[in-house]
Amino acid sequence: MAALAVARRAAARKCARGLASEVRTVPMIIDGKKQASQGTTFFDVHNPATGDLIARTPQCTPAELKLAANSAAEAFRSWRTTPPSSRARVMHKLEGAIRDNTDAIAKTLTEEQGKTIADAKGDIFRGLEVVEMSCGIPSMLQGETLANVANSVDVHSYRVPLGVCAGIAPFNFPAMIPLWMFPPAVTAGNTYVMKPSERVPLSSIMLAELAMDCGLPPGVLNVVHGAHDTVNFLCDNEHIRAVSFVGGNAAGAHIYERAGRNGKRAQCNLGAKNHAIILPDADPVSVVNQLVGASCGAAGQRCMAISVAIFVGKSQELIPKIAEEAAKLKVGPGNDPATDVGPLISAQAKSRVEQLIQSGVDEGAKLHLDGRQPAVPAANKDGYFVGPTIFSQVKRGMQIYDQEIFGPVLACVEASSFDEAIKFVNDNPFGNGTAVFTRSGAAARKFVDEIEAGQVGVNVPIPVPLPMFSFTGNKKSILGDLNFYGKAGVNFYTQLKTVTSAWRDDGHIEKLSTAGVGAV
Repeated sequence: MAALAVARRAAARKCARGLASEVRTVPMIIDGKKQASQGTTFFDVHNPATGDLIARTPQCTPAELKLAANSAAEAFRSWRTTPPSSRARVMHKLEGAIRDNTDAIAKTLTEEQGKTIADAKGDIFRGLEVVEMSCGIPSMLQGETLANVANSVDVHSYRVPLGVCAGIAPFNFPAMIPLWMFPPAVTAGNTYVMKPSERVPLSSIMLAELAMDCGLPPGVLNVVHGAHDTVNFLCDNEHIRAVSFVGGNAAGAHIYERAGRNGKRAQCNLGAKNHAIILPDADPVSVVNQLVGASCGAAGQRCMAISVAIFVGKSQELIPKIAEEAAKLKVGPGNDPATDVGPLISAQAKSRVEQLIQSGVDEGAKLHLDGRQPAVPAANKDGYFVGPTIFSQVKRGMQIYDQEIFGPVLACVEASSFDEAIKFVNDNPFGNGTAVFTRSGAAARKFVDEIEAGQVGVNVPIPVPLPMFSFTGNKKSILGDLNFYGKAGVNFYTQLKTVTSAWRDDGHIEKLSTAGVGAV
């Protein structure tokens, strides 16, 4: 009977694919209008909690992609001269619109990505904070002036927009990452071509519609779809001056190299392996609660998740308690308010995480909590669920340490000293984030001074900076030297223009000189 039920569910999914014309096709947005793509290749969008097909994302045609870039280039001609305060007012309206529509966006986000409603609202809010920051961008565009650098010669500089910019977003934060990208860019005077992940495009379409409803002119923000062909177009098109990307290392390296080869700026946030060090004096209850949340929240599908915990000395006694608390988390669909851990993004992701868990067992790590095949409601039997998983006795060279798992898996490492733990973290090639748990100010200061990761938490497990700062991952976690949002983000989307002016009395006549104006 069980086999028959599985076969029926598979047949139902096949039937759903066969009736794909009844499933909504995700529209493009070009020149202020939602348009149906004429593309003939599609990417299925599944509800990760059920496996149901909910939408199809088109691969935009070359003509459609060119139309989007041309539209943005044309819109730039007037948008660049729109007063900065007027551009900021659009962001101020967008901020209110996102707040008013958070529940609706979160519902869609949970349906297409799987995360819990609470996590979806957090996804939206962290993006909203960047919209708030963008309202203050006009003051960041101010330049510098120095009078009389030579006789009656003044110099002033100011920041100007680049032109058309592009964003390539990942699946794990369907609202936050697009909001890291287009609000700072357009407020600085650029126009934008946004490519959401083909697996989670629906939230981005909602955000773009809100931006246009709030006064963003046609062509200032266009949304296109697709996979490799679209990415390559954005890296190659002559109108596009800069490309922002968040995602995996292989794709990021390709984008960084291809965009750079075509003379474009690129900022690429890549993979991570974030460590936390737990010292013996740390508060045990706080450590347990924060490590469980930081490793299992968002089903582990975030580049700032704590995936490795290094326990110094007797602090390793906390590992069984962490497994005990993690086992209490409820795994289930994100639209259930009682759910703590939602599904992974796809069946392939689920299979990969399960294989990595098995590799940990095979390679000698101690499995305290196995999240494979968690109990979920009958309606979610075809969902892509992996529950919290806790290992100890993890070593370098094990796949669960060397690879970014992107699932709710915590690898626990034992260290005999603080120095050994710090060296262990610094030896890892990634540098997105890290944290230390301690009650000692001296230990915290030592950690901050000696650790190499770009974002450091002291008793804070996921130290993502607020947008008055910038997202400052380093080492192999980023390609490019200008970070997302904050001042660094504004600098990425702008360039300096420096003006040298000589204004002298009407009767003054410059003498012929090969030394240049103002040389004396």
